[in-house]
Amino acid sequence: MAYWLFKSEPNTWSWDDQLAKADAGEGWDGVRNHQAGNNMKAMEIGDLGFFYHSVSEKQIVGIVDVIEKWHLDPTDPSGKFGMVTVRAVTSVTAPVTLAQIKSEQRLADFALVRQSRLSVVPVTDEEWALLLSMAQTSL
Repeated sequence: MAYWLFKSEPNTWSWDDQLAKADAGEGWDGVRNHQAGNNMKAMEIGDLGFFYHSVSEKQIVGIVDVIEKWHLDPTDPSGKFGMVTVRAVTSVTAPVTLAQIKSEQRLADFALVRQSRLSVVPVTDEEWALLLSMAQTSL
C-alpha cells in the first residue's frame, strides 16, 4: 500500500463535499500537472491519502482511499490527463496545519514542503505514521 496527499481548495471541493459522496466517492479531476498526474497513475485501489485543504486553511482534515485507478479525466478536452476516484474514510481528530508540518524537523523532506505547488504528492510510510500521530488519528 502507498500513501498520498490530495490538495483541494475548500471553496471548490471541501472535505464536507467529499464526505457527502459517501461510498460512491468522487473523481479527483482537474489535475493538469504532469508530475501530479504521474503520482495518480502510480496509485492502486486501497491506497490511502490525506485530504488537505489548501489556500486559506492549509491543513490536513481527513483521510481518503483510492477506489478507482487512474482513468481519463472527462473534464480534460485534450484527452491527455486522468484522475483517480477517492472515497472519504475518516475525518482527522486534530487537523494538522502546514505551519505544524513545517516546524517538524522529521518532515523537512516531505513533498508537501518541497513541492508545494503539486496538488497530489507521495507520502512515505514514516511521514504517514508521524502525520497520523500529529492528527491524533488511528486507522
